[in-house]
Amino acid sequence: MDDLTFGITLTVVGMGGTFLTLWILSLLMNALKKVYPIKQEQDSGSTKG
Repeated sequence: MDDLTFGITLTVVGMGGTFLTLWILSLLMNALKKVYPIKQEQDSGSTKG
């Protein structure tokens, strides 16, 4: 395997691993959103800031 073929292979495998990791993290975040939904706070007329 020459250097160019090795470099292209390493690039493709690296990008694939990165996208796979990001996809798995997005699935984990969506699952956590379903387990712990965002609660909307009720503003009781108080002014902040």
